[in-house]
Amino acid sequence: MAAALLANVLYSTGFVLEKRALAALPEVTVRQPVRLLRLVLGSPLWIGGSLALASGFGAQLAVYRTLPIAAAQGIFVSGLVLLVLLSARVLGEETSGRERYALGAILVALLMVVLSLKEGSDHVSRNAPYPLILLVCVPSLAAGVWLYRSTERSTGHRHRLPTTGVEYGVAVGLLYGVSSLAIKGVSSYLTTSDLGGAVVGLLRSPYPYLLLFTGAFGLVMSQAALQRCRASLIVPVCTTVTSLFTAVLGTLAFGEALPHDPLRLGLRIGGTLLAVTVLLTMPKHDDAPQPPAEAKELTPP
Repeated sequence: MAAALLANVLYSTGFVLEKRALAALPEVTVRQPVRLLRLVLGSPLWIGGSLALASGFGAQLAVYRTLPIAAAQGIFVSGLVLLVLLSARVLGEETSGRERYALGAILVALLMVVLSLKEGSDHVSRNAPYPLILLVCVPSLAAGVWLYRSTERSTGHRHRLPTTGVEYGVAVGLLYGVSSLAIKGVSSYLTTSDLGGAVVGLLRSPYPYLLLFTGAFGLVMSQAALQRCRASLIVPVCTTVTSLFTAVLGTLAFGEALPHDPLRLGLRIGGTLLAVTVLLTMPKHDDAPQPPAEAKELTPP
């Protein structure tokens, strides 16, 4: 629990610092990844944010060794509250009433998932069949990249309203969902005392290569999206997609059975469906900026 809460603090702080750094940089784009990396690596503030995120990754490894996947995701998403508060305080971002209700509903949905857990009765799995992991991850990676490119093309239209970042958040969330499953897989190799055998086994698994792909593409895609959209909206959407993806598909892939008790099963399924419904109904565009009112010409009576 302590490691999960620490991961929340580190992730929220890291995203806010990166957003603050990106606001001071020239516009970045996924079409110029080398330039993007050169710009962000030249920003000490961005490097500080990325170090916070990397530390959150280390805390996440510890969580996956001790908690079931669904339980871990429920705790991770509780960090959305801290993220929204930091975004308002540090970045000056404001959310609309509809968006606040949506974020509140997401927290309720994930509270339902947490309440569906029962200490001592949930099995923490260590391994998953590699073909099943690839069957889950490869189509998800393709869908995330396709959705991101599709959003890029549509937002390039001159008369399109500014995007809130929901589509970007879903696309990056799919990549980070795959990354989360890979982290879960890596954590299973940290339970052995044979370090050499663990390294060899890890290199023979798909997990380090999934992490490499999602790390490279996720970095470029997330930074370009974070610069254009509000962190207080895109990060919660990304986190929710990641958590739902990991909790649902990860539970199935790693063989962590769903609750047998009808009430707990209803809470877990109902929470998942509520979160998905909220994502589908969130506003996709920001309101168009209103032109300043023109001063009326004074005419003699």
